[in-house]
Amino acid sequence: MDPQRDQVLVVTPRDRKPGPRTPGMDRQEAFATEGTWSGYVRTEAGMVSGWHHHGECESVIYVLTGALKMEFGPDGSNTVEAGPGDFIYVPKGAVHRESNPSAEVADIIVVRAGTGKSTFNVDGPTPG
Repeated sequence: MDPQRDQVLVVTPRDRKPGPRTPGMDRQEAFATEGTWSGYVRTEAGMVSGWHHHGECESVIYVLTGALKMEFGPDGSNTVEAGPGDFIYVPKGAVHRESNPSAEVADIIVVRAGTGKSTFNVDGPTPG
């Protein structure tokens, strides 16, 4: 029997570990299990991240502060924007990049479900 299996755990801000790197984003891992990844992400005002996808993981993002703009689709031609209190869903393998178009720092919470490596940095989206 795995003694950790029945444990309820808490991760404080000082306990978080650096998460997978994508240029422009400060990802901090709270939990990583066989089937989920969760953490906190901070982006500075005006930041634009590198293009990336999350492989076989689907993601749910909750915006705490600031704003989040996400570009995706052929040539990155599709966009969605979210602000405090909004959720964004990102399907498996969707190539995207995030930006913070606001004048304040953006803080978001991310939960990913799936297996395998959770972040793949790429050169850009599929041409249209």
